[in-house]
Amino acid sequence: MTVISRRRLLGAGLGAVGAGAALGAVGAGAATVEQPGPAPGARAYPFRGTHQAGIVTPAQDRLHFAAFDVTTGSREELVTLLRAWTSAAERMTQGRSAGPAGPTEGDYDLPPDDTGEAIGLPASGLTITFGFGPTLFRDEDGRDRFGLADRRPAALEPLPHFPGDELDPARSGGDLCVQACADDPQVAVHAIRNLARMGFGTVSLRWSQLGFGRTSSTSTGQQTPRNLFGFKDGTMNVKAEEPDVLDDQIWVAPQDDPDAEWLAGGSYLVARRINMEIEVWDRQPLGRQEQVVGRTKAEGAPLSGGRESTQPDFTVTGSGGEPLMPPSSHVAVVHPDHNGGARMLRRGYNFVDGSNALGGMDAGLFFLAFVRDPRTGFIPVQQRMARHDALSEYLRSTGSALFAVPPGAARGEYVGQALFA
Repeated sequence: MTVISRRRLLGAGLGAVGAGAALGAVGAGAATVEQPGPAPGARAYPFRGTHQAGIVTPAQDRLHFAAFDVTTGSREELVTLLRAWTSAAERMTQGRSAGPAGPTEGDYDLPPDDTGEAIGLPASGLTITFGFGPTLFRDEDGRDRFGLADRRPAALEPLPHFPGDELDPARSGGDLCVQACADDPQVAVHAIRNLARMGFGTVSLRWSQLGFGRTSSTSTGQQTPRNLFGFKDGTMNVKAEEPDVLDDQIWVAPQDDPDAEWLAGGSYLVARRINMEIEVWDRQPLGRQEQVVGRTKAEGAPLSGGRESTQPDFTVTGSGGEPLMPPSSHVAVVHPDHNGGARMLRRGYNFVDGSNALGGMDAGLFFLAFVRDPRTGFIPVQQRMARHDALSEYLRSTGSALFAVPPGAARGEYVGQALFA
């Protein structure tokens, strides 16, 4: 395998831009030459806006997700951290350092305000998305630590224990969450590391998850990716180019909860760590795999016929009268037609975390989904899947959490400011 250093790769990209500019100058007056766009790593998304970035943003290839417990009992200290996190996130998403001084400047008698592993790296499409867990409003002992209990959204309850769950408490829950997505894993890790460093004494890291190879597309301009079972994933995912669907299924409306108007324009984030029984799956015949999923492995077309984008037809039968789309297939069980029209915006990632005690791969899907209301948009779908989906035979959920994701921060605001106002 040929290894290309990041420095050589960036140098090649800069050289290509220079060559394109030269060609444009030579052709001036003769023909219009399209100038090359910015290199992928140079892409930067604005941090501030009506909604937080990292939801409808085109899904990046890498993830570092972290859940935190708030260790201080001071509301003022928590707000101070959220202010600092907002400023740092705004800088880092634009390719700058976490702190104003940076990793190599400032007082030599003090630690740097940036850890430095992203020196020289571009923004790489980094988005940083923040969320608040149920225990921020009232902890597991029932305490209202920060005077927020009466502002907790009614839908923000810990997710129920679903059939087949084997949840690890150390991989579940959390007062706060931060989702960092980027096209460079080091950029995503740098973001979480620096936010955790800034939170020392106010929050502690409860659990985190690295992810690679997005398992959903959030834009029509993206190709459908594949999960670790080798099938295309997220074919019918909600896309950024569907504003009416986003308003109906993803964004919280002001009238949804009078006690939580601060969440209007935000969403709910479901996080589930789903281990895949890779070794068992790999020994299944191709026909069995396609029957379980409900799509062809090659093209991702529904078994009822057509292409990947064709809507499945659950009424089509084979020569023996059996449905071509098995009722227990994953596509059939979770389809909106069988779940009251519920749709999610998924942003999941593959993960491989070494091996397990049985010598198998500790691998699977880190499921992330945004919904307007988890009580109607996720919980019934997951309950149906756990009981009827043939795919569940090859899955074990080992982590689970739910967070309320506030709307985006306007200029001069910090994330979640309306909650604490």
